[in-house]
Amino acid sequence: MSDAISSLACFPSFQTDAGNLFTVSPIADPVVVPICPEEPRTTTARVIHVINGEHYSGAERVQDGLALVLPQYGFDVQFVCLKPGRFAKCRRAQGAPVENLPMRSRWDVAVASQIAALAEKTSAVLLHAHTPRSAMITALAARKCRLPWLYHAHSPTLRDSGNWVKNFAVAMMEWWAVRQADHIIAVADSLKRYWQRWGISADRVSVVHNGVPSWPTLPKRPHPGGTWTIGTVALFRPRKGIEILLRSLHQLRREKIPVRLLAVGPFETRKYEYHVKSLAARLGLEDVVSWVGFTPHVDTLLAKMDLFVLPSLFGEGLPMVILEAMALGVPVVASRVEGVPEVIRDGQDGLCVTPGSVLALTHALRTVISGQVSWQSLREQAYRRQRQCFSLESMGRATADVYRHILRHWTTRS
Repeated sequence: MSDAISSLACFPSFQTDAGNLFTVSPIADPVVVPICPEEPRTTTARVIHVINGEHYSGAERVQDGLALVLPQYGFDVQFVCLKPGRFAKCRRAQGAPVENLPMRSRWDVAVASQIAALAEKTSAVLLHAHTPRSAMITALAARKCRLPWLYHAHSPTLRDSGNWVKNFAVAMMEWWAVRQADHIIAVADSLKRYWQRWGISADRVSVVHNGVPSWPTLPKRPHPGGTWTIGTVALFRPRKGIEILLRSLHQLRREKIPVRLLAVGPFETRKYEYHVKSLAARLGLEDVVSWVGFTPHVDTLLAKMDLFVLPSLFGEGLPMVILEAMALGVPVVASRVEGVPEVIRDGQDGLCVTPGSVLALTHALRTVISGQVSWQSLREQAYRRQRQCFSLESMGRATADVYRHILRHWTTRS
């Protein structure tokens, strides 16, 4: 097992809202299968990743994964957190240094000078921004320290929420910054097209699909019997579509199909949490839904699920949690949004459904539970596809290639 990924020391019991303990048992940590770069690297160059750092969700797990794997390809990572929070504590790449430079507001640009000074102090060769906020700051810092920088587009900002005025304002700020970037990494082909529609030329955007650690073999588990555990993982907010999943669960139970829901992750706001849990109560689902809340041990809880559902309505890039489920051989049913169809080949590696449709989601779940679609076949196909196309190594290798491309052109320009 690679030293880059350390074993999880313990696996706690989680308190559900009903007051019951939901105990998870340990499973082996996934391994990073070493893939040597074309030329062995004896030295590494420093890249500063400018991130928010508030959460530890999909984009943050991409950032964490890059810190684990990039040294294998000649680059090490220094993090700068503009909104320090869960990331620093929950990340697996504890060896990567973190500098907390909190912004007092969205428009506090003073930290740009501090990032420029840090780049000079650490002899960094490149800056790498991951959010609209960090793109604005990184654009300013790059001017000050005269370094190239790139932007990592994780999702389409114009479709980040249902507040279209706010989306547009943030997207305009993002565009102002990103048009100055030396290059853009898009996590899906759909995001490359998104940036082309903003006027960015195709040769300035590289698609680097997200990747997750692979398991050495497909974890063995029996075919589900009795009550099926449907699972979902998210930072719950309106665009994640949890209401659609609850209504689908309600319909399945009306049809006497035994299902329960394991919902993993925090809510964005208390108001939205109240709305969702009130809906679950009105649907009579209180006794069959376990709200686990936030945990960094996502793999452990995925292993408890018979089916994983991503019911998002819009605004996804290429969801990490889908890849994590596939790596464990957990069959996926997901909305056909943004980069999801680039991962899930409908009917082969999982099932894709129309976003926002209770009918479509219920039908897809029913076909797997009833055996019309083979649960075991979906497991095996998903596991193989993740290993072949969406590994941590493939993401790290492709990102390092983009770095080298930028640095070659920067050297030539200089």
